[in-house]
Amino acid sequence: MIPASLQALLDETRGQRHAQWAGREVWLANEAWGQLAVSLQGAQTLHFQPTDAAGDGWLWVTPTPQALPGAIRGGIPLCWPWFADDNFADESPDRSGPFHGPARKADWRLDAVDEHEGGVELHLSPRERLHSQLSPRAVIQANAQRLHVELVTEHRGETPVKMSGALHSYLAVADAFACRLEGLPGARYLDKLAGFAERQQQGELGVRGGLDRLYHTNAELILDDGLRRLRIARQGSDSAVVWHPGEARPDDIPSEAAAHFLCVESANTRLDPVWLVPGAQHLLGTTLSLEKTP
Repeated sequence: MIPASLQALLDETRGQRHAQWAGREVWLANEAWGQLAVSLQGAQTLHFQPTDAAGDGWLWVTPTPQALPGAIRGGIPLCWPWFADDNFADESPDRSGPFHGPARKADWRLDAVDEHEGGVELHLSPRERLHSQLSPRAVIQANAQRLHVELVTEHRGETPVKMSGALHSYLAVADAFACRLEGLPGARYLDKLAGFAERQQQGELGVRGGLDRLYHTNAELILDDGLRRLRIARQGSDSAVVWHPGEARPDDIPSEAAAHFLCVESANTRLDPVWLVPGAQHLLGTTLSLEKTP
């Protein structure tokens, strides 16, 4: 579920190309296996729609994106090297760095585009250094069955670094307040709307209003909105972040669009921060696919 102007660019695309949208350079694909759109601001996947899957695309993007240098709300923003304001990075010991870190607003370069399992694989890296010791790169794989996004961090410095991060997925749904997220019963979580109170999930999760929770789990989740059942698998993550603003909408979410997304994020949060030693790597990934019917 993306803005009409972005969908029009995709519909005009044959094969792969670069274009301009909302003041950003975007890479577009419209091929036999489906459609994909990626913004080079933030290496942000904006749209994925497999050809044979019914309904709209799997990701939501606001119809009113912020002008540069603001970030686009929607798709899969990269939160790196910290999530929210949990800034553990050595550059900002006072935690005064940007919310969700610098990666999501940075300019990234498209290093390679490879054919991959009947689809495509993109490799991206930041144009400028974002951290004195850590170096990120993004890999995006799309084909007729799934979308896979991973954020790989390599430690190129000399001292251990504590970090967090997230693939802040905005998943498109028919109605956020009628959908159900399966796979969380019994999971412990921190409720950010209640001062990080620790609680335990009872039953499947439904959205009744504003929601901002950090779940401590590595379980695969299923988002059921009545039209499709989307599987959400995570790699390198023991935190699943579930967010919806409810009535407290940010300015770049129109009221008529607010019910059409739910954020279900593969993350490393204060529940499972990552310590990287020199020479080590960490992979944070998320894989979206439809549940197969018997």
